[in-house]
Formats: sequence, structure tokens, C-alpha cells
Amino acid sequence: MILVTGASGQLGSLIHSDLVDRGLSPAAGTRNPAAFGDLGRAMDFDDASSLDFADIETMVLVSAGYAEDDVVLARHDRVISAAEAHGVKHIVYTSLIGDGDHLGFALAHRWTERRLQESTLDWTILRNGLYAELFGQLAAPHNGVISAPFGNGALAAVAHEDLAEVAALVAADPAAHRNSVYELAGTKAITAAELAQEVGAAYMPSTLGETRTTFNGAGLLPFQPAMLLSIFSTVAAGFLANTQSDLTHLLPHTPRAALPIAAAAQRQ
Repeated sequence: MILVTGASGQLGSLIHSDLVDRGLSPAAGTRNPAAFGDLGRAMDFDDASSLDFADIETMVLVSAGYAEDDVVLARHDRVISAAEAHGVKHIVYTSLIGDGDHLGFALAHRWTERRLQESTLDWTILRNGLYAELFGQLAAPHNGVISAPFGNGALAAVAHEDLAEVAALVAADPAAHRNSVYELAGTKAITAAELAQEVGAAYMPSTLGETRTTFNGAGLLPFQPAMLLSIFSTVAAGFLANTQSDLTHLLPHTPRAALPIAAAAQRQ
């Protein structure tokens, strides 16, 4: 049996749905199992007693990265240890693009990659590029102006759907991808200026300092401002524009264009 963790999340739900469409019956690991009917399975990375994988052969481990690093490391270690103990054969992990080491959330991904590579399990590491949808949301215009501090940097953004499709393809035939690392950047880098033109807005990027000030009192969790600022600065510095990608040979079709997806995310 295949299990998808984080099945209620944006990426996890798409992976689970894709596997269902392929005629498989993957278990949906989530804190809201009722939403998935018979496929739902109550799971909480913070509760070791909920991590029963005795009937699971392949697990799609969707990163639980929405927390401080020490929390994420503990969660991922707990899941991988339970998988080892319960006889899971293969873990497919949704990691972070290799060029993303300057991002504020990279450490937990690299630690998890190492933990998997040193485990008793077979594994596949999917190094996902930043989402086109996220780029659109971060560069949302206000009063007709996009002020997100992306500078002149370009981002090889990727559609959620493409990343989910790759994860489903790998999970459906894990042996063909045993102990492989795939870089899943977008195949065309886009800029905030191009996005502004696409949506009919002006692009007047603010500074990182000005943006940090706007975060004050915005109700963000303590770790979030630094994480978000690292996205802006890493794109602006040109570290995430590399379009060399394994998407082109893993997907059975041309990767989805990131620019219209980013633009559509602004209207949601």
C-alpha cells in the first residue's frame, strides 16, 4: 500500500488525488481522516503512537516544514524511525531544490535527505523548486503596485500540479527510482517585473528592510519573517534562476507554464 502524508495540504492533496486517478487506493495520512473516507488515516507527526505503518510499502513523505527547524527535524526523524521499525520499503521525500541552500528553510530538508540516505530504507528525493503559486502570492499587487523585493532576479518556479504528478509517478513505480535524487526546477525562469506586466500592475520593489517592517504586527509566527525574507533575497540575488531540471524527462508532457499560474494565484 502507498501512504501519502500531509494529504490535507496543498501538495499532499494533489499527490493523493493523482494516485487515486491512476486507479490506486493510497492511504491519506492526515489530522482530518474523515475527509478521505475509507482511505483516511489519522496521523500526527508530533504523536508517535499515530505512526503505525505496518501495512505500508511505499510512503510519500511530504515535508512538515511549517515550523522551527528543531520541530521539523524531530517530526521527520519520528516518521522515518517508525517507517524503519514497521517495515516500510521505500520513502519518496518532497525536498527542496539543490540551489535553495540559501533559503531559511533549507536546513531541515538537507538533514532529512541525509537521514534517509543513512536509513535502512530505499528512498527517492524530489528536490522541488519553489511553487509558481507561492511566487504569485508573495508578489501580489496592492493598489496596482507589486512591491515585493524580488529585485531583478528570476525564479525557475514550478506548478504544484507538476510536482504532484512527479511524486505520484515515482510512488506508483518506486523501484524504477530507487536511491535517486531529482532536481525539479521550472524550465523557464520568470521575474516579478514579468508578472507585473502579466497582471497589468506596476513593479516598484521595496527594500528588504521596508518589507521586514511591514511584517511587524502582521500576525506572523516568529520564524516566518526570516523565512519569507530569505525567499526574496535569494531570488533577488539570482540563486534560483537555474532551469536545468529533471521535470522534462519525468513528466509525460511539457511542464506547465509558471507565469500564468503565478498570475492566477494572485486572483484567488
